[in-house]
Amino acid sequence: MRNVVLLPTLAALLAGPAALAQAPIKTLPYPQTRKVDTVTTYFGTKVADPYRWLENDQAADTKAWVQEENKVTQAYLSQIPYRDAIRKRLETLWNYEKYGAPFKEGKYTYFSKNTGLQSQSVLYRQVGSGAPEVFLDPNQFSKDGTTSLAGINFTKDGSLAAYQISEGGSDWRKVIVLKTADKSIVGDTLKDVKFSGLAWKGNDGFYYSSYDKPTAGSQLAGKTQIHKLYYHQLGTKQSTDKLIFGGEKTPRRYIGASLTEDERFLVISAANTTTGNELYIQDLSKPGSAIVQVIDHEKNEVDVVDNVGSKLYIFTNLNAPNNRVVTVDAANPTPANWKNLIPETPNVLRVSTGGGKLFANYLKDATSLIEQYDMTGKKERTITLPSVGTAGGFGTKKEEKETYYTFTSYIYPPTIFRYDIATGKSTVYKKAGVQFDPTKYESKQVFYTSKDGTKVPMIITYKKGLVMNGKNPTLLYAYGGFNSSVTPAFSTSNIILLENGGIYAVPNIRGGGEYGEKWHLAGTKLQKQNVFDDFIAAAEYLTKNNYTSKDYLAISGASNGGLLVGATMAQRPDLFKVAFPAVGVMDMLRYNQFTAGAGWAYDYGTAQDSKEMFEYLYKYSPYHALKPAAYPATMVTTADHDDRVVPAHSFKFASRLQETQKGSAPVLIRIETKAGHGAGRSTAQVISEQTDKWAFLFQNMGVPYQVVN
Repeated sequence: MRNVVLLPTLAALLAGPAALAQAPIKTLPYPQTRKVDTVTTYFGTKVADPYRWLENDQAADTKAWVQEENKVTQAYLSQIPYRDAIRKRLETLWNYEKYGAPFKEGKYTYFSKNTGLQSQSVLYRQVGSGAPEVFLDPNQFSKDGTTSLAGINFTKDGSLAAYQISEGGSDWRKVIVLKTADKSIVGDTLKDVKFSGLAWKGNDGFYYSSYDKPTAGSQLAGKTQIHKLYYHQLGTKQSTDKLIFGGEKTPRRYIGASLTEDERFLVISAANTTTGNELYIQDLSKPGSAIVQVIDHEKNEVDVVDNVGSKLYIFTNLNAPNNRVVTVDAANPTPANWKNLIPETPNVLRVSTGGGKLFANYLKDATSLIEQYDMTGKKERTITLPSVGTAGGFGTKKEEKETYYTFTSYIYPPTIFRYDIATGKSTVYKKAGVQFDPTKYESKQVFYTSKDGTKVPMIITYKKGLVMNGKNPTLLYAYGGFNSSVTPAFSTSNIILLENGGIYAVPNIRGGGEYGEKWHLAGTKLQKQNVFDDFIAAAEYLTKNNYTSKDYLAISGASNGGLLVGATMAQRPDLFKVAFPAVGVMDMLRYNQFTAGAGWAYDYGTAQDSKEMFEYLYKYSPYHALKPAAYPATMVTTADHDDRVVPAHSFKFASRLQETQKGSAPVLIRIETKAGHGAGRSTAQVISEQTDKWAFLFQNMGVPYQVVN
């Protein structure tokens, strides 16, 4: 039996069971953040930027400011009476074995496993049904568990592996090569690799991408503009690596390379923004062959997903906003010669290959529909999934007879299935051991109307039998950008909310890819306000239908989602009780001045584009849009090694929010150390941040926390 202990404050005890208000927590005075007279003129408009000095994250005064802000934040959080109880509950919930789907390389089957609370998952391998052995243990990379395994690629025969490591969450990587037989290191460690895959060419070497590293003192914030594709020959110095594509002759911000499975074709993708790409191929079976351009513009997404001899299988949204698969002969690969293999449908398509088949992973109202095709485009079956949710995987080598996929939903913990490609039969391979009973919860999809009449889907999850009285603590989460789709996925952390009578709501707002490129474009540049309107309309739907009310509603989002939270709370501070903007893009006038930020212009536009674009950005830019008002209780989160959305965005936003807050709700900023944009954080770091999030939410909603043992 589970023991439930209620931890109300003394004030709630004296007032009786109906009183939800908690005793106020004393907030230390905010640091007196220095203001400077920095002004930039855009198309005749002078824009003050009094906190620009915080952009220099290596400066002594910035570091001192960070320490003072963290002191205020931790002093506040330490006073929440059930913070430790939430931490212990999360540690209990997290403490179960977690597996990654297996994959085969050479004679070995590899898989990742975390015993429960290990800082990083460990990569194991085994031969057949033999005993597993540790292949790589990232927990040995650093004493504090903040150095992570950021990717691994094997030669076709599996005898060599090149793996990437990230230190402190940075996007800058190191690459180490091993002989898989004895795990001995081959050659020197490659350094300063960024936004790169690793594509082996035989056993001699591999292709990788990187930038020239910024000068000392600006490694994490300096611009990374010109990507370069190199070939590294094993046994040679990195300094002698051959430039294959990019650099000053063909400057592009993003360049990636892959090889077809038979290693005949080198496939190069090149782009200046995060949407769309040029495509090039090189026939490596013909010595000295030229790099041939397939697509000469960046208006569409295009990639080679497979080949049979000289026949290329290409995935694209060219003339198909919801995507399609076409075929073409490599001798004449331009679009004029393409032939439809899997045509566009009303549902958005992604595709993977394995066992000589094509797996079409469709999004149907932001949930998975999987169909299997042969290589001639003949549909063989619709794959039966456990329920409505998200299925990912279905990728393996051509000779394999089986593949693996993971299925999950908001109430279905991630489960790995083994899939027989010939029969279409799925069997459970690994079931999650998390303490969660799905039968006690429900997750339903609704459609609501946004400001301009657009229908938007939202999935709402809560405990069965929950009374919709407008007093349920609710977390509203969304992303809304970069053609990225938010699909149902289980969260161990969210159990804290759900088992305490809370609601988790996720709308699939415009700017994402849930309904294809048209849905994406409807939330970009001069249409970006649609994204915020969709999010606001989701909040209004939840309150109108009595799921919750403004006093019990929190909003959350990270990166582009952090921008979403910052913009909507600035526009509608009256609608939310709590806000969690994480690693957000908050200064829309200067985002393109840092790291790879200029590449986001396809979605955002820039303040330098035109007077119209500047005025549009200036109006919603979270940092600039804040005016004196009563804002929700806010905990901004960022990290000192975030070199994707630099922490200066959050520093400046938090400073202005503390300055303009006219209500009594706290404004805190939580700055993680030895962490980056999100990936690679240690389990302890994740649990610590989630603990503080839930403690802050319950405290500021005045909701007593129920301790579940």
